[in-house]
Amino acid sequence: MNLDRAVMAFAGLMILLSLVLTQFVSPWFWLFTAFIGLNLLQASVTGFCPAAIVFRKLGVGSGCAFK
Repeated sequence: MNLDRAVMAFAGLMILLSLVLTQFVSPWFWLFTAFIGLNLLQASVTGFCPAAIVFRKLGVGSGCAFK
C-alpha cells in the first residue's frame, strides 16, 4: 500500500466514523465531518497533509500525490 492509498483510506474511515457517531451519539459530530472535509481541501491546495506525515514516519512508501 502506498502513501496516497493509506491517506485516502484513513480519510474515508474517519468520515464513516463521524457519520456513525453523528447518528448514534450526537449531531455535534457533524463538526468532525466538516473538519475532515476542510483538512482534505487544504491538503489538495497546499500539499501539506498531517496524516501523510504520520504514515510516512510509520514506513508507508511514497505515492505520487504526497512526496
